[in-house]
Amino acid sequence: MLATLGLDSTAEAVYRTMLAFPREGVKALGDRLGVPEDDVRRSLDTLSELALIRPSYERAGELRAVTPEVGMEILMARQQAELAAQQLRIEASRAAAAQLIAEYADLSPTATASPGVEQLVGLDEIRSRISGLAHGLRTELMSFAPGGGLQPQTLEASKPNDRALLGRGVRMRSLFQDSVRNSRPTVAYATWLSELGGEVRTAPDLPTRLMIFDRTSAVIPISSEDSGAGAVILTGQGTLTALCALFENVWAGAQPLGGAQERDEGTLSAQESTVIRLLAQGLTDEAIAKRLAVSPRTARRLANGLMERLGAASRFEFGVRAVQRGWLPSTS
Repeated sequence: MLATLGLDSTAEAVYRTMLAFPREGVKALGDRLGVPEDDVRRSLDTLSELALIRPSYERAGELRAVTPEVGMEILMARQQAELAAQQLRIEASRAAAAQLIAEYADLSPTATASPGVEQLVGLDEIRSRISGLAHGLRTELMSFAPGGGLQPQTLEASKPNDRALLGRGVRMRSLFQDSVRNSRPTVAYATWLSELGGEVRTAPDLPTRLMIFDRTSAVIPISSEDSGAGAVILTGQGTLTALCALFENVWAGAQPLGGAQERDEGTLSAQESTVIRLLAQGLTDEAIAKRLAVSPRTARRLANGLMERLGAASRFEFGVRAVQRGWLPSTS
């Protein structure tokens, strides 16, 4: 059925089976389809060349089939480039792809815990769904990226998708934490993104990792400690309204990444204000460091510097003087 997209019958059967049984290896695929392992391996080579399979993010040496939504679009783009003069064949291929997507939807059990909530388990499923959501983006992507600077290879890997989204006219707004200003690769990436039309700002503290697609779907990890363990996709109108308002509020107080943060002499920086608030909540230097995505040494330096500015000998005294100075609201 997908021959017009470059798949022979065996490769198509292997792809369909990998969608339905994602953890089976070469031998199991061959046994299930009743074909020799060599034929399965040749089909895997074909699928790899067509970008319909990729290495697993969770299990080294294993392969995963990309979702039909993404995979079929890859094949369609390839066909449109090679067979632009054969529009009728391309339309027939779109119909075949749509049928495969519908069949795959029937195979996939719904994981919705309640209306407007879809549960995702494992890094493979999370990244697959995010890829599908990004593929369907039309107007805007908003994101929180807490933590320190990103690895250069991670930033480079994101560039093709970022370039494609901006090229389609999608507005991209990304919020990092202030600590990434010390990361040269992240600053260089932000500069590159800005030159293409993306917008990047930083804030001292971010509440959670978050991605909002076209203001209609949001992805949030279920654990702030392990973002790959699981996530939820939220689509409820009330929930999205609240999350978009949260993003806009943090965005309005954030600073563009790419230049030095400036403040008047004697005033507090956004990071210092956050440290004062966290100290008032009783957080330790280690907990503050984790919230700000900085080292414990940096957190201690910030806290001690603020205490010195007020001439406080203890943190209790610091709290009293911070209220007197107007840095903290009075509890009376």
